Amino acid sequence: MPGRRPSGTLALNLHKFQRTREMRLNRSRRFRNQGGFSLIELMIVVAIIGILAAIAVPLYQNIQSRARTAKATADVRTVAAAVVQYAAGCAGLPGSVADVCNPGGAAPNALVVIQNNPVTGQNIGPFFNAFPLPPPGWGAAYTVNIAACPGALCGTFQVIAGPATNGDNGGVAVTAPQ
Repeated sequence: MPGRRPSGTLALNLHKFQRTREMRLNRSRRFRNQGGFSLIELMIVVAIIGILAAIAVPLYQNIQSRARTAKATADVRTVAAAVVQYAAGCAGLPGSVADVCNPGGAAPNALVVIQNNPVTGQNIGPFFNAFPLPPPGWGAAYTVNIAACPGALCGTFQVIAGPATNGDNGGVAVTAPQ
């Protein structure tokens, strides 16, 4: 019976067996023929990553420096605006002779507490919950310089941040008003 083919359940089982065996052989051939990455390919990838890192790190540091300078500039302008509002409410710059709220008081401390104008009975401030701190690497706290009266610059002030001790802003102090 060499020409006779199996039929029924026997034929189905033989067909499944042959198909499973073929799948196993194909899978083992596939794994044997696959190779990994060559050393050259891996070195090229590492070199590309190194080049990208060499470009990205200085850009990141520059962005951080500009952000610290921007924070100092924003803080100085905010303090200057608070000094102007204080001067409008108290008829003079903080600590000056014309200041009716706190004559002789220190400028930064006068901006964080409620001041009372005895002439109008109006409360002024506080302009800050806490006086702003400079960004890291900017040395001393912000300073408020009020010109002494009488003098040519009577009624003027300057808020100063820095100079930066870490190289931000070219080591130049940020001031307001300019």
